[in-house]
Order: sequence, then C-alpha cells, then structure tokens
Amino acid sequence: MSVERSPPVVVVVEPESPGNIGTIARGMKNFGLKQLKLVDPPPIKRDGEAYGFAGHAREDILPAAEEVEFETIVNEYHTIGTTAITGEDSRRHIRFPYKTPAEIAESLETVDAKTALVFGREGRGLNNNELAELDVICSIPASAEYPVLNLGQAATVVFYELRSLTLSETQLPDIERERADEPDIDRLHSFFTKFLTRVEGREYKRQKTALMLRRLLGRANPTQREVSRLTGLFRRANNKLSQMNESSEWVKSATHRNTTQHRTRSRDSQPIVVQGGNPPLVWWDETNMSDRFTAQRHVDS
Repeated sequence: MSVERSPPVVVVVEPESPGNIGTIARGMKNFGLKQLKLVDPPPIKRDGEAYGFAGHAREDILPAAEEVEFETIVNEYHTIGTTAITGEDSRRHIRFPYKTPAEIAESLETVDAKTALVFGREGRGLNNNELAELDVICSIPASAEYPVLNLGQAATVVFYELRSLTLSETQLPDIERERADEPDIDRLHSFFTKFLTRVEGREYKRQKTALMLRRLLGRANPTQREVSRLTGLFRRANNKLSQMNESSEWVKSATHRNTTQHRTRSRDSQPIVVQGGNPPLVWWDETNMSDRFTAQRHVDS
C-alpha cells in the first residue's frame, strides 16, 4: 500500500560543471522533483551555463537551489547514493549490496521518510568514505564495456525510474485497453475459416492455421476497428475467390461444349466465333453451304 510522501530531494556533491547542474534541474522539472541541494558547487550565474541548460527549471528549481554540507544530508535524510562502480559480493560491502533505480522505486513505495538522492562528481563520483555514510547504494545497469554515464544523464535516468513516486499524472492520455466484442471476433474466425477452405486443401493444415489465428487474437486483444477491417478483408477475398471459381467453371463448361461440337459438326458447317479467348468460344452453323447459296440466289432474283 502506497503512502503519501514528499518527493526525494536531489543532492549533488561537488559538481564541477554549471551545465550539469542545469541539466539535473531540468530533469527534476520533467519528473516532478522540486528541491535541489548542492554541496560545494561552482558559482552559478544567471546568464551562465546552468541557467542555459535548465529550461523552465530556471524559473523555480535552480533559483531555489540550496547549498548544504554533506553531513547535514547524512544526518537528516534517508540517503541513496549513486555509483557506476559496484562491488561483486559482500567482501566489498561499501558498494554492495546495491539496487537498480527500478528497485529503488519499488522499495520506496512503502517508505514514509525524508529521502535524498545523492549524486557525486562528474569525474570521480562519490568516494568510498562518502558511500560508507549513505544508507542505500544505487547503480544504473549499463554496458559492461562502458558503464559510466554523464552526471546529468545518470540523474535523469534515476528520476525517470522514480516517476511513479513523484508524478500523479503525465502528458500521456489515459488509454483503456479495448477488446472487440466476442461475436465480432467469432465472425472474423468464420470468414477466415471460409477463406482457408478455398486456398488450403489439406484439412489438418486448415485446422492448425485456424487455431494459430485464434491464439494470436487471444494474445493481441484486437480492437473493434481492427477486427472490422480484417473481417472486411477476408469477406472481399472470399467474394473474389467465388467469382474466380464461377468464371473457371463457366470456361470449363464452354470448352467442353466447344470440343463436343468440333467432333460432331458436318463437313460444310461454318465456325462463328462468339467470344474471344484461348481457346475461343465457337458455335458451328450446320446449314449446308449449297442450300444456303441456293436460298441466297432465290432472294436475289
């Protein structure tokens, strides 16, 4: 069960670059942290690097930053120290055990105490003596070849992972997970099954493929719009296949009649092409050519 709490304060020990102080202040603004405390910081000028990097945090977080002593933080807060270098086991207990930022967020869900996130210097971080005075060690999982992040980057990653503790809402809209109505999904399965009967002759293949679609839709939770589009697609595909099948049957029938007529026609019958194609549809005029000629002469006279 979560408890009401103030966001952790952010402490930077002996920062060397005003730009990094500004970057940290901006990250704090992004993720709902408000109090910045600095141990032996460099001068921070209104027209300098810190304010240039701070974005909108130059309006509140950076001007309100407080200079403090390291011992004051240790004595007044539940402290979480950050480091890129950890111990491998309890023989190096100063940097072990450690937690990732995500694990820190989970552990703080039920902690009702003033908490401080403590970051070290850009070049050297927090030393062993300082880490020994802090309550918890936090380290960001990164490449074994190059695990050291820039100070401003590291702080922003930690702030992001703690956002569930510091933000009540974000700019992202609430999304309700929607699943199409089951009768509509069943209708999709029906059209798909009909499609399979037309394109796949093997029964066991049709059964397997139909089951694969059922499992896929079960995992995917398709929306009403997605199911409607897929149903329409398979309905049109089935209609096209039906038209193609009817056309094929007509061509076969016509070809059969043509072949039969070719075998039985009289010697003097004349072919009349009534439909192009390969082969063309042909019927044969069985009128005797001499009778047709005589009839024509009678008409002419």
